[in-house]
Amino acid sequence: MLTEPLAGDAIASEIADRGYATRPLLDGATCRAIAALYVREDGFRKRIVMEHHGYGRGEYKYFSYPLPDAVAALRNALYPPLAAIATTWRQALGEMGEAYPATHAEYLALCHAAGQNRPTPLLLRYEENGFNCLHQDLYGPLVFPLQIVVMLSDPATDFTGGEFLLVEQRPRAQSRAEIVPLAQGEAAIFPVHHRPGKGARGFHRLTMRHGVSRVRSGTRQTLGIIFHDAA
Repeated sequence: MLTEPLAGDAIASEIADRGYATRPLLDGATCRAIAALYVREDGFRKRIVMEHHGYGRGEYKYFSYPLPDAVAALRNALYPPLAAIATTWRQALGEMGEAYPATHAEYLALCHAAGQNRPTPLLLRYEENGFNCLHQDLYGPLVFPLQIVVMLSDPATDFTGGEFLLVEQRPRAQSRAEIVPLAQGEAAIFPVHHRPGKGARGFHRLTMRHGVSRVRSGTRQTLGIIFHDAA
């Protein structure tokens, strides 16, 4: 299912340089199979209509446990190299806490012990004129600092517009925006809420938010993989 393994050092370097990394993760058939789950009534714990909450225009559905095999496998396989990056970030920023656990099962045990036991992987769907306001996916006191979004639709045939957006707030400077183009099956790896930036006096926090620009035509679907569960 993964078209290539994740190399943590290369990902960390790319995020340090531009705020995100991209990698091909899924083939087209797997993307279509995961996207097709959206219309099912079972397998989800909650559906959110963005307009009802001022989040944007579109909707998303959180999976329930047990996760679909493909989604669970991705979450478990992607966590270890990102956990090593997360531990390095924690040390750079002088945050309290030990190294992140080596496996996602161990990390989820910490979440559940803290009362965060609702699964957060989700499918997002936007039709024409849909968009997602800039936001952060926090969900509770325990926050794993990296997350992933995978493009399930094919930008060449399924939709136009709908660019993935990242905005970085820098100390004593104007914010920096990035448009992240994604092909079908490609993933963006990016910070949930902040990342370390190195300055003349050491490391500082760079606050990050993400969103989606207006879909001009067609239907855009993505898979979001968040590693902490929700309270």
